This record gives sequence, C-alpha cells and structure tokens, in this order.
Amino acid sequence: MLSPAILALNQLFSKPFRTVLWKMLGITLLLLLLTGIGMQAGLEYLLSMESFLPGWAETGASILAGLGLFFGLGFLIIPVSAIVAGLYVDEVSYIVESTHYPHEAHGRDLPMIDAIFQTIRFLGVVVGVNLLVLILIPFLGLGVPLFFVANGYLLGREYFEQAALRFRPRQEVKELRARHGAKIFLSGLLISLFVVVPFLNLLTPLFATAFMVHVHKWVTGSKPARIVGPTA
Repeated sequence: MLSPAILALNQLFSKPFRTVLWKMLGITLLLLLLTGIGMQAGLEYLLSMESFLPGWAETGASILAGLGLFFGLGFLIIPVSAIVAGLYVDEVSYIVESTHYPHEAHGRDLPMIDAIFQTIRFLGVVVGVNLLVLILIPFLGLGVPLFFVANGYLLGREYFEQAALRFRPRQEVKELRARHGAKIFLSGLLISLFVVVPFLNLLTPLFATAFMVHVHKWVTGSKPARIVGPTA
C-alpha cells in the first residue's frame, strides 16, 4: 500500500492537479471557517448565559471554550473532507486514471443522484462514528488507538467505495472490499495518519481520493504505466 500512497503524494502538486487542488482547498477552508464561526457564536451565547459565574471562572471557561474550538476544528476536518471529496471524486479520479492508467478504460462518472446519496451517506457515517468515538474516549481511556482504528476502517471503506463505484456495481464493490479488507483497512490507517498532520490535512480529500483510486487498481490487478517526462 506504500506504493499507491507515494504515487498519490507525488501527484498532489503536479500540474494536472493544480486547478482541482485550489478548488478543493478553498472549499475546505470555507467550510471550516463557516463551521468555526457557528461554533464560536454558539459558545459565546452559552457563556453569556452563565452570568452568575465569578470573573475568574468565566475567564477560565472562555479559555477552555477557545481550546475546545481549536481542537474541534481539527476534528471537523474529517467530515468536511467527506463533503469536499464527494464534490470532486470524479474529477480527481479521471486525472489519476488518465495519468497513471492511460492504457485502461476510464471509470464512469456517478449519476448526480447517486453521487449526492454517496456523499450524504459518507458524511453521516463519518459524523456518527466519530461522535461515538468522542463519547467513548473518556470511559475507555483509549483515545488515540480508538481514533485511528475507527477512522482507519471508516475512511478506508468509504474512499475505496467512491473509487470502485466508478467501475462496478455496489454489490460487486462490497464483495471486493470483503476480499481485500485488510489491505483497505491499512490504507484507511494511512489516510487517518494524514488527517492528523496540521495544514497537510487540508489536502485530505485530494490525497485520499487519489490514493484510493490507486488502491482499487492495485487490488484488481492493474499496474500504473511508466510516466515519461515531468508532471510538474
């Protein structure tokens, strides 16, 4: 799985990716900004209701709220990435397929209804699983391992399905995922590691989508063509 990851990383800043990179980065930052503004407004409203607190306690609560907002935005990169990836999965996949697999037929763009359904489903699963992780962390005391295991499985499954559905029906995708579950899970762990790297994680939708295109090709026996000349 390291070879597909390296191929995806090498292509992140290449010329074919530059336009979609800026679009995905811009939308990711905008969604995070809007979410942050909403969270800040909500926290300020809650703090304003606690007027009975002494001054020092209110100051402490404000600091804790600010820290919570900072870490909350870091957590939100996962569901935000799910939305952005859903918007550009076909565009990113086509570039990867054209660059590394020009000798093979391209995948088909998902119909709009299917694409919307897949994105909403992805977002719902991501939010639900990570909320459950946050609830369980204080009780189990396994915060870091639980985060990576849950998101390794989740991100691997969902990004793989996005890539595979361009080539085969959903039932066949599920069977393929069942046969190669360990590889897909380990690939998801790599994505979850990418997610926790500050600033680099803003490129998660681009990296994860490109990476899973390669993983899908890898588990189905396809090999990338040699690229002659620079791609930058």
